[in-house]
Formats: sequence, C-alpha cells, structure tokens
Amino acid sequence: MRIGLLTDGGYPYATGESRLWCDRLVRGLPRHQFDLFALSRSADQERQGWVRLPDRIGRVRTAPLWAYPEDARHTGRPRGLPGRLATGLGRSYGRRDRRRFTAHVTALVSGVCAGTETGPGSGGADAGAAAGRFTGGLYGLAELARERGGLYDALRSEATVRIVETACRAPGTGRTVHGATVPDYLAFVAGLERALRPLSLDWYDGDGLGAVDLCHAASGGAAALPGLLAKRFFGVPLLVTEHGVPLRSHYLAAPEAPLGAPVRALLANFHGLLASEIYRQAALITPGNTHVRRWQERFGADRAKLRTVYPGMEAERFGSVGEGEDGGGPGTLVWIGRIEPAKDLTALLHAFAEVHRAEPDARLRIFGAPDQGRDGDSYLAHCRALAAQLFPDEATDAHAVGDNPVTFEEIGGPEVPDLAEAYASGGIVVLSSVVEGFPISLVEAMFCGRATVSTDVGAVVEVVGGTGLVVPPRNPRALADACVALLRDPERRARLGAAARARALELFTVEQNLAAYRGIYQDLVGHAPTRRATPAEPLDPDGPPRPFATPPEAHVLGAPPPGPVAAGVSADAFSRAHVRASRVPSWAVGAEGVCAGAHGAGDGDA
Repeated sequence: MRIGLLTDGGYPYATGESRLWCDRLVRGLPRHQFDLFALSRSADQERQGWVRLPDRIGRVRTAPLWAYPEDARHTGRPRGLPGRLATGLGRSYGRRDRRRFTAHVTALVSGVCAGTETGPGSGGADAGAAAGRFTGGLYGLAELARERGGLYDALRSEATVRIVETACRAPGTGRTVHGATVPDYLAFVAGLERALRPLSLDWYDGDGLGAVDLCHAASGGAAALPGLLAKRFFGVPLLVTEHGVPLRSHYLAAPEAPLGAPVRALLANFHGLLASEIYRQAALITPGNTHVRRWQERFGADRAKLRTVYPGMEAERFGSVGEGEDGGGPGTLVWIGRIEPAKDLTALLHAFAEVHRAEPDARLRIFGAPDQGRDGDSYLAHCRALAAQLFPDEATDAHAVGDNPVTFEEIGGPEVPDLAEAYASGGIVVLSSVVEGFPISLVEAMFCGRATVSTDVGAVVEVVGGTGLVVPPRNPRALADACVALLRDPERRARLGAAARARALELFTVEQNLAAYRGIYQDLVGHAPTRRATPAEPLDPDGPPRPFATPPEAHVLGAPPPGPVAAGVSADAFSRAHVRASRVPSWAVGAEGVCAGAHGAGDGDA
C-alpha cells in the first residue's frame, strides 16, 4: 500500500512535532511504502536538517510555509517548491481568471466574516451558509491555482485587501470585525496568504498525491489541507491524526507578532472553518486522547468517524527502572520537561516550600532545558531566583554552609546520563502544568513505575486513570498536600506505581499504536472506490458503486495490476484472471528459483 504521509513542521526534520511518532510509524509498518509530503515552519528548522530516513520512504517532497516564495530562491528552496510558482502569477491572470479569483476570494472571506458571529460547529442555517461559502471559495481557489500555477501574488494583491474590507463592513458583520482598520486588513491578508500556500504547491498531479492509495495527515490544519485537495481532485481517502489541539493555539495566542482583536477573530474563524471541512471530508479521524476528541466534536467531527488511538511510546528504555527498586530515595520529588511558563514551575516551587516545612528531608530535582522559543531562558532565571529566595542555604549553625533542597539539572551529565536515570532518581514524579496536551513525561513516569502527582489539565486524567493523584491547576496548597500524602505513605506509593506501570504497558506502547494503524490502513483502502480515468472527471458521490481499484488478492499474489479494475468486472473474476496469468503464487516459489510465468517475490506494495 502506498501512503502519502503529510506533516507540518515535523518529520523528516530533526526538530519539530510528532517526528518520533512518524518515524516509528514508518519503521513499524514495513509492508507499506510511504511518500512524504512535508511543510517546514522556519529557516532554522531547514538548517537543522533531516533525521535518517528508512528505505521504505519512497519520495520526499517539501515546501516552506515560513518564507514568501520570492525569498525561498535566495534561502535555498527545498524540494517540492517549483521555480515557476516562485514569481507568482497574479499579474498574468486574464480577465476571466481575474473574475474567477475575485468571486472565490469574496465567497471565502464573506464566509469567514459571517462565521465570526455564528462560530464554526455551532449549527444553524447561518453557520451552514457561512461554511458553504467558505468551502466553495476554498475549492474554487484550489482549482484556479492548479490550473494557473499558483496564487502567491494574487492573494497579497490590493484587490484581496479591498475584498476583505468590503466583507468586514458588510451589514450583519459582528462588531469586532466591523471595527477593523486598514492595518487589520493587511495583517489578515498576510495571514490568509500564508495559510493558503499549500494550494499553490505542485503536489496535485498523477506523480504526486494522485499516485498514493491513502493520505495520512499527521496533524490538522496546514498538514491536512493537501490531503483535502487530494480527495477533491483524485478521490484519495484522507486519514487525520491529531495528538494536540492546533485550533486552541489559534484561539488563545497570536503567532509571531501582536495582532488586533479583529485579525485574531478572522484568523481563528478561518482555521475553525478549515478544520470543520477537513473533519467532514476525512474518512477517519484518530485523536490522540479524549481531550483532543472533544475539540474535534466541537468543530463538527462526526462521532462515527472518530477513533481514539493513543500515541505509542517505547517502554523498553524504561524497563530496568520500572522493574527495579526505588534508587532515588523516597523523599525526592522529580519534575522533567521543557522549562517554560506553561509548565508553571513557580507554583511547583511554592508548593514544595509547603512540602519542605512538613517534611524537612524532602528534595526537589528539576530536570530540563529552557524552551528557546517561549522565553525559556528568562523563565529559568526567574525560577532559579525564586528557589534561592524560598530556600536560602540551610545550615546547622551560623558558620556552616547548607544545601538548597531544590536543584536545576540537565540530563546527560555524569550523575544522570539518560532520561531513565532521571526518573529513577526520585520516588514521586510531579507535573504542575497549566496547559498540557498529551502528557508524555507522565507516561514515561508510569513506565518507570513511579507514583505521580499531576494537575488536572489536558489529557492528564485520561492518562493517569486512577493510578496517580490529580489536583487543580494553579493551586500550590493542593499540590503540596498530595505530595506530602504520598511521601508519608510508602505502601500507597508502591501500589500506585505498580498500577501506573501496568496501565502504561497496556495502553501507551508502540506496539498497540502500530497494530491500530495497521488495521486502519487496510480498512480504509479496502473501502476506497476505484480511481477515475482522468483527474479532471468530477467524483459523483451519488453515482453507482465502483469496484475496488486494487483487490487485496492482487497484492498477495505479487506485483499489482497495471490499472484499475474495469467497471462491471467483479473482484472474484479479476482475481481468477490474475491467478491464471501468474500461475504460481509468490509465496509458493521455492529457493531453487522462480517458475516460468510467476511473479517475482518481493516486498512491493502491501
């Protein structure tokens, strides 16, 4: 089976999200071939390079979303962004194409402006009309970009700015959007052009996404947009996996630069409408946890299409810790993660002050490096200063020098050479975040058989499942009380640690993740219709049923047939004809050689 793996800012780059999960997926499913279609997020990510790719990666096509195409030629344009698109074709549009472009942008932007009042996923006639205008404009622009070679300059033109201004001032538009000014129009147009750059890529042809059996988007949003168009142009089924909630960031944070309220509302609704259309068109959606699933349902995902698949993690690296004794001392608390404000280490330090007063021998070891992209260095300095203030050097008399019970350490030193040793250095693992998606550090602690104390954010309760203590976020007193309770009850701590390890081994291993996607791939492709004879032929969803493009028997017997099954030919008849042509199945070929007329054995597509 040929899978088109779609990523945004992750695999195959050495830095990025979901890169480890994607790599395990590709390496763990050797019977499939993967074509990689990757979007990069920054020049720094490009400079960091790629991870080493396995042999079953057939092709890699990349494109940057961080640079305007004119600049990409000077920064080393990666594969997948053709030179003919870099100049943009907005000035070369004929009169008919200009009318088409204006009509499609007007429909899309009017849908976005109207949706800021109704809200995506809210239901109702107004919301449905806004979504209909949005999707009509989106697909119209995609078809125009495919025919004319891109929309880069056209989307940044003055005509687009005037269309946005007219839509924002239209009767019935909400007060927030209605009050937008010229800088707001310009900022929204820039954000819109960047979000729609995947429309102008050269991936939508018979040698690109049209050649795959299934598109698997490793996240929603920009990564899934090429898969949405592959379904539109070629009928390729789309599978969407989300381990986090990208929509949440669009609603709560402004990327890169401060934006006004009108721009934030417009961009948030654009991404909400795009997510709703992706969920509607996807054949299956696999959220990484229930927290993500609730967001997907809020934006219109059909419950019948949702299947929760937890991200797989390697349990073997923590096996010696989970099966061994507590080597870090029962009075040691451990925190592990990226040091950034969302982890709320200040609340943890205030909580540990209460713990230390109740248990003077307790220690807190903080393992992690500052997050360079989120003011990590300044936040680490603030936490160090707070620790020095809360815990001045303790001494037995006026002339002795004591030790601070709080330490900030990085993994990789002589005392803690690897991650497993960090978890082994304490008896209790603490998570104090105020924002969290899928808590990876918590699962790692569970693999190590450690009792945990966590804040109730993201998917924490779902992951812990009663094997650890959970307290409200931003509540140092509750966090301290839970830690003290476990410090004073070693038997309870041991029971919780053993239960946590058993739960993690049951739900969060790489093996269970691979088994789930192995079955999902077979099921989706098995129900996919045959491809159209020509890409330009529209797919009629209400037309007669079509036979499968490639029956499973063809894959088993050897090389796939040269083309799709003809209409009216049953799968059984095709299978019998294929057997007659091959004579001998590939698995029946002996070591002494290949029989005449038989297909050669090999990995091939599966």
